Amino acid sequence: MNLLSNQVRPGLLLGNSFPFSLIRRPVRVFPFGLDSFAAVLARHRVLSFWGHANTLALAGELLGCDLTPPLERPALRLSANALPYYLGEEFTRCWILSPDYKEDFRPQIGQEIGVDMILGWQLLCLEWQ
Repeated sequence: MNLLSNQVRPGLLLGNSFPFSLIRRPVRVFPFGLDSFAAVLARHRVLSFWGHANTLALAGELLGCDLTPPLERPALRLSANALPYYLGEEFTRCWILSPDYKEDFRPQIGQEIGVDMILGWQLLCLEWQ
């Protein structure tokens, strides 16, 4: 019996980048294996703040879930506890799925990246103490 089926699953904050200007307390950042992430996703509701429409479908396909945020390019803010706050929820973890680009490639400021420039993906977990 799945006990979570009768309960609201906790939210999981996920995006393609995190603004370091919002870090106001100690945070630990570590890579997390994409193959292990499916089990994490299964236990949570995804609250996406994905900001780049051109990679949205590709990232969602990779993770096996819809990453479409409720607004285009949504902004995060901080709670009174100096933690990420989004869609009425406070988080102590944030997951970032970022692309691995072709060697020596660096996007221009404001440049949208085509999926042909992406070689793979890196998943990071930001965990506030």
